Amino acid sequence: MQTLGISDSTPASESRVKTLFWPSIQNGTDVDYLGTQGFWVCAIVAGITFVVSAFTGHWISGAFVLVLYYLGGVGVREGSRYAAAVVFVFYMLDMFASRVGVLKVFIAAILLSNLRATWIASSWTPGSEEASLPPRMSDTWSDKFADQLPPRIWPKLRIFYYIYSVCFLVLVCVGLAMIWSRQGRLP
Repeated sequence: MQTLGISDSTPASESRVKTLFWPSIQNGTDVDYLGTQGFWVCAIVAGITFVVSAFTGHWISGAFVLVLYYLGGVGVREGSRYAAAVVFVFYMLDMFASRVGVLKVFIAAILLSNLRATWIASSWTPGSEEASLPPRMSDTWSDKFADQLPPRIWPKLRIFYYIYSVCFLVLVCVGLAMIWSRQGRLP
């Protein structure tokens, strides 16, 4: 693989922690890395949210949120600013609707950074040979899941995701308004 020039010949230009919280782009590998990182962040948040919802007895709402966050991650992998914003906004709504803890604030910070990274990566324009995006691998299961699946399903599900997220936002806002009015939080 090394002789073909398709392995990690251009490593990421920053450390993992820096790209997680304050990413920047210097070459095409950074753009690809940020997309993959954003996908995995959204997929992990989707999994955690679903498991927590399942343990609290909210299987159905957990499944809807799982779809929202996972498809948001697929959109982030494909450079969708809308998908990154939806994931962040919904997580913030969830955070304000429930108890705010250190872990939730940490995840919200990562999702905000994810939104910033997607914004930077989607507006980045390559101008040289080193700026070209690396090929998407399919060697391992994680490569197939993060590199091969998103470009196949995002074009087919993009419009569905837009409609789904808007309907979900309306449902969540109405639900929050009803809960807060019962608790006396609304004027």
